[in-house]
Amino acid sequence: MNDTIQFSDYFKEWLYGKEGYYSQYKEIGKEGDFFTAVSTSSFFGGAIGKKIIDTIEEGILPKNTTILEIGAHHGYLLADIIQFIYTLKPKLLETLNFAIVERFEHLQIQQKEYFRNSFGDAVNLQHYNDVNELDLENAFVVANEIFDAFPCELIYTDKEEKLQSAIVQNNSIEFKDIKETSLIEHCKKYKITKGEVGVGYEEFAQTICNNIKKFDFISFDYGELYPRNDFSCRVYAKHEVYPIFEENLDLASLFKNSDITYDVHFAHVIDSFENAGAKKIDYTTQLKALVNFGIIELLEILQKNVDESTYLREANKVKTLLTPTGMGDRFKMVYLRK
Repeated sequence: MNDTIQFSDYFKEWLYGKEGYYSQYKEIGKEGDFFTAVSTSSFFGGAIGKKIIDTIEEGILPKNTTILEIGAHHGYLLADIIQFIYTLKPKLLETLNFAIVERFEHLQIQQKEYFRNSFGDAVNLQHYNDVNELDLENAFVVANEIFDAFPCELIYTDKEEKLQSAIVQNNSIEFKDIKETSLIEHCKKYKITKGEVGVGYEEFAQTICNNIKKFDFISFDYGELYPRNDFSCRVYAKHEVYPIFEENLDLASLFKNSDITYDVHFAHVIDSFENAGAKKIDYTTQLKALVNFGIIELLEILQKNVDESTYLREANKVKTLLTPTGMGDRFKMVYLRK
């Protein structure tokens, strides 16, 4: 890209532009560029499914709730959730509704095919092209690893203590003085002197709160509650990680051909939803969240119904989700409710 462009626009074009990384069907896992909790174990979706059942049985949401996934990619997570709900409370499938928000038509086609092959006519899947199309009374919303895919600005404080933001020119990142007052105010509010500022969180949260009357919303992602004041923006290509400012990084060849991401600032996410009318129920590590949701109980059920080798295989996958030195603490969960 030879034009001078703000980094957030460059990020957006990288992932969502014409022939952008997410505009094409991508493998996740061993054959792809990265792993996710979903590609690691179906019990990730199983634990969420158990939490949905518990939420309905507690009377927080009704039996005709819509289970809505935003950013489903293959559709594996929602399918895992449905499979575990069927195993634990099969009658619920007669009343629940299932939907996915997916902007790319070719991914909608892939998701529909996967659901048809998995469930036949037993599950009716509704698609929305954008969160602006939503008009729901009740929903349990699952948004796995989406906030790190929102565009971001790169922020840097120069030697004169002036805030600067990144631009991209001739496949090279440079910093210029910030002119946008709202961005300066955001950095002052959260004491950000260096790192990333997610763009679009406020609008997204407001749209969800406007278009769904009552909901529970959960999202898992890597990040921290407070900014670290360092750059976390990085590129994933074939399971190799490249910091955005790595020396001799070839942005031209990586652009649109790899995944680009950054650590999520969860206080920004929470504030965006609370300002829109929701409230925080929980913020914790993936380890604690999945244990609280009942993933250990699910493994105990499995152990009683399968042979030892099958149980150990699945237990090892779950261990990867929960390991404190790995995904268990690196990934966080935010739980919001309106």
